[in-house]
Order: sequence, then C-alpha cells, then structure tokens
Amino acid sequence: MFDFVRSHTRLFQFVLLLVIFPSFVLVGISGYNRFTDASNTTVATVGSQKITQAEFDSAHRRQIDRIRRQAPGVDVKLFDTPQMRQQILDSMVRDAVLREVADKLHLSASDERVRTMMRNDPQLASLRGPNGEIDKERYIMALANAGITPIEFESNYRRQQVLSGVSNTTFAPAAAASSALDSFFQQREVQVQRFDAKAYASKVTPTDADIEKYYNDPANAAQFQAPEQAKVEYLVLDVDTLAKSVVPVEADLQKYYKENEKRYVSPEERRASHILVKAEKSAPADVRAKAKAKAEALLTEVKKNPASFAEVAKKNSEDKGTAERGGDLDFFGRGAMVKPFEDAAFSMKEGDISGIVESDFGYHIIKVTGVHAGGTKTFEEVRPEIEKEYRRAEAQKKFSQNAVDFTNMVYEQSDSLKPAADKFKLELRTAQNVKRTPAPETPPPLNNPKLLDALFANDIIKNKRNTDAVETGPNQLVSARIVQYAPAHVLPLTEVKEMVRQRVVALQAAALARKDGEARLGELKKSPQTTLPGEAMVISRATTKELPRTVVDAVLRADTAKLPVTLGLETPDGYAVARITKVLGRDPAAGDPARAAAQIAQALNDAETQAYYSALKTRLKVDIKNKSLLPSSEAASAATK
Repeated sequence: MFDFVRSHTRLFQFVLLLVIFPSFVLVGISGYNRFTDASNTTVATVGSQKITQAEFDSAHRRQIDRIRRQAPGVDVKLFDTPQMRQQILDSMVRDAVLREVADKLHLSASDERVRTMMRNDPQLASLRGPNGEIDKERYIMALANAGITPIEFESNYRRQQVLSGVSNTTFAPAAAASSALDSFFQQREVQVQRFDAKAYASKVTPTDADIEKYYNDPANAAQFQAPEQAKVEYLVLDVDTLAKSVVPVEADLQKYYKENEKRYVSPEERRASHILVKAEKSAPADVRAKAKAKAEALLTEVKKNPASFAEVAKKNSEDKGTAERGGDLDFFGRGAMVKPFEDAAFSMKEGDISGIVESDFGYHIIKVTGVHAGGTKTFEEVRPEIEKEYRRAEAQKKFSQNAVDFTNMVYEQSDSLKPAADKFKLELRTAQNVKRTPAPETPPPLNNPKLLDALFANDIIKNKRNTDAVETGPNQLVSARIVQYAPAHVLPLTEVKEMVRQRVVALQAAALARKDGEARLGELKKSPQTTLPGEAMVISRATTKELPRTVVDAVLRADTAKLPVTLGLETPDGYAVARITKVLGRDPAAGDPARAAAQIAQALNDAETQAYYSALKTRLKVDIKNKSLLPSSEAASAATK
C-alpha cells in the first residue's frame, strides 16, 4: 500500500487538491479564515508566551464541565459570567508568569520534593490513606473529575517555588503586630452628637432658580443622563433551540433503549430501622458479653410488641444519628452498609425483625420497613428521558453542521437576519432598551459582554449591520443588529424636575445640619470640658455601636495625646460632633493575642506574596489583549493603560 502511494505521489496530490479546494469554495474562504484567525487570536501575552483565544476557550469549557460534573442539575449559564471569565484568565496568566520565571531562574523540583509537598498539603488530606500517603486511585479519580491531569497538577507544585522564597520567609515583628492589633481592636470612649440632615428638610424651600442652577451645573449633568440604548433584533443558534425542531424516530428510540438497557436497571433496595448496642471488637470479652445481653433483652421486647420498635430505638439505640428517628436508615442499596448488616437486611421481607446481628460497631436489631425489588424499567417508563437525550444528541449534530453556515450567512447577508432565521428555522427575537452596560436583571444572551461590545461597535451602530456570530455560551452562537438607536443624552428638566428638587433639598438641609454642627464644635473648642448630650459609648473597629463608618474611622485615627479631643465631620446623614474622653485596652473581640498575631503575620505574608507576583507581572509586561473578557470596570481600567 505504502509503495503504491510513493509511486503515485503526483496522482495523490491531484486527488487531495480536488477534495480540499471544493471545501474552501463551499465553506467560504473568508469564513474559514475568520474561524482560524479567531482561534489563533492572542488573548494575553506574558513575557515570551502567548495565551490564545483557543486556549482560553478550552480552559473555559473545562471549567464549565467541572461545574456540570459537580452539580449536574445546575444551569451552567449562571456561571458563564464576566467575573468567571476574569478568574479563568487570571489563573492562566498566573500559570504563565510562574512558568516563565521558573524557566528563567532554572527552578525545578525533584519527584521526591513534589511528593513531600503534596504529603503536607492540607487541601489533599481527604486523599491520604491511613499511612499518610496519597491514595493513588482516589488521587487520579479526583483529578479526572476536576478535568486535570496528574502532570498538570504536579507541575503546579514545581512552579510554586517561584513564590515560596517570599511566602515562606515573611514574619511579623512583635511591635508591628501589636500596632496592627491596636489599630483594629483598641477601644475609645466617646460621646457623639449627630445632626441629621433629614430633620432640616422641612426648613428649606428651594426656588425655581435654585433648581435650574443645580440642573444646569455641568458637574451634575450625569445624574440626569439617559444612557445610550437600542431596539435590537437577534438570532440564537444553540442546542436547546435546535432540540425543539428534532422529530423523534420511534425505531431510533427503541434502538437507543436496547443499546443502553443497563442504564435503566433500578437496583434492589431495602428500608430498615435498627437498634444498636455499641461494642467495639477490641473491647474486653466481659464488656462485649454485657452489650450482647442488653441487645438480646431489647430483641425480646420488640419481638413481643413489634409496633414498639421505633419507641424502643429512640430510648435505647446508641446510634445517635438515627435514634431520634426511631432508628430509621431510609432506603439503601447493596454496598451501603457493612456486610453482616447488609446480608441480614436483604434476606428479610418487609415487616421482619432480625435476630442479633454482630458487626464491627456492635450488636444490631434490624427491622425491614420497605422493599424495592429492583429490575429493568420498561421502554414506556423511560421514553421521556430517552426522547430528551435523543433530541439533544441530534441537536448537537445539527449545531455542529450549521455553526459555520450560520456564521457565514449573518456576515455575508449583513443587512438582515431574516435569511438566516428562515434557513435555520430560528425565531427572530426583538428586545427594547438594550444598553451597552446591562442591568442586573437583563436576561441572557443580551447581558453577554462580547455580544454587547459587538452590538455597540461604531460600524454596527452607524450602518445597522448584523454583528458577527458571537459565542455567548457553550454550543451557542448569537448574531444581533440594531433596529433603532438612541445615543446617551441629558433628560429635559421637565422630566426630572422633582428629582432635581429632592437633590437640592438634600443639599440645603445638609448645609443647615453642618452649620449647627460646626456651631456646636466651636462651643466645645472654647470649653473642652463641656459634655455632649447622651451617654458615652465605648467603640472599636469591631464594635461600632451602629455609628457611621466615617465617624468610627475618625475617632480611632485621632491623636489622643491630650484628652478630651473634639472632632467635627460630615457623615452620609449630615454632620456629627464627637468628643473622645478615654483610650481603653483592646476589644475582647480580638480573642487570643497569639492567634491574632499569627493572623496578622499571614496577612503580611499574603500581601508580600501578592506584591511580588504583581512585580513579576510588571517585569514580564503582562498585556491583556482581549478586553472583552474582563468585567466592564476591569476593561475600562485596562483600556486606559
């Protein structure tokens, strides 16, 4: 065969040309290029490394798959958020930074060093066996469930050496720890008189001139501005939409049932209650004999009156977890209980009471209260489930077949979405008041940052063209277009006059409150020993006595070298005057000083490690290319850099 290929190389080149060239014609060279370019687009650069869109998408899919495995019933779209994408990108950047620095510093760790680090990692405690070593089977299974290979996981330990030189050497000097603890837990006795602006609101009456002046002040214009918004049309091509159009074929459903019949076998189960008299196998013979005698006495009692089993269990069973429920263990299958218990329970009929059953825990008396015989569910019983799976599988095939055609059509016939809607039998949806920054209640996909960035691009707004097909979730493509557009604008005074009046009232009332507060402050400065109305209170950062945070911060920052100290400050509610009379010890909420000092040291350690990592990012010139992956606030910040 291989000799034939070598002898007819030119013939095969010609055949391949005939196969490949039409595929470009049918798919569309431009569509193919866009698909390839999108996959290879650089999302971020870290030193000499690049993170591509394809790598990011793969990491994002793995994260979604992990969520789906851990919570099969959850709607994963709830987790497909800008914040999650930011976390994934941060994690990829961090790995790249540590990898780059480890390579440059020639850092490595032997297999024995990695094993030691894993052996001491508290996060892996659940995977250790009795000898303290990692259980290999549980370790591999846990990583598989998380979508991580052992090589990837262990390489992370090797990269941690980059930060360990900082994170393992940080300490908190006693003086620094004491000063930090004082700043958090020192208590001060203070009197506070508050001047609430709301109490002055009835004393002010803004004029029309006041209202117009406030409205016309350029500094206030943003308060009365309506954001840009648009009426849009959009199409959603996804598996859920396509599944609705799939018509089940009865023969295929029957075939699927036969091929997967084992999945529809319900196991045999028993429901039982028990009374336990504890007796460890290692206990002395006389202790075990005494426990067995007690169990036999209880058995005699429940045999005489089976209806009393639950009551006897409540009073006598030493299994505290089930005693209060009358010993009820609910339904369980084989393998859920220890062998002697399981053998006894599955040999009994409903209503039977066992003899004395001995296990590693002691002596049991078992009453079977329910039986599920198990068996294979009929096709009719599982038909809805099979039909749902069939529809989804067929829809997945259709999505894979249609994705490229959909992408090309909305791009090539960009003046309307109707041709794509007709061809793919999709609902042409509309939405009013769509904004560049969506409100929290905006439903998907119109809350997707990538789609909104595409929709509010200058070319799309100006020419009212279709956006490219945007991936807004796993197996979901969306294209949208603007039908009507309203740019951001300041609302006329006639529409917002009442709002403006309320703002002016609040300002004028706050000014009156401040005036009275400053007058009181002046009196105290003239006569420092004058007390304020109301009882003194002891406050700290942990115990604020419901005072505004601005007041608490000012009181605890004030220089108390000479008491009393008087302060005047504006608050969210108006104005406050505070009089500090005593400096006391630390708040009892500080707890154990040694433990608190350890927490301070850990906080310093975390801060220094993060500062070192940030310095490494700066040195390596980390650059986020695709700002659409960031939450809006992050993206705006990155765009200004």
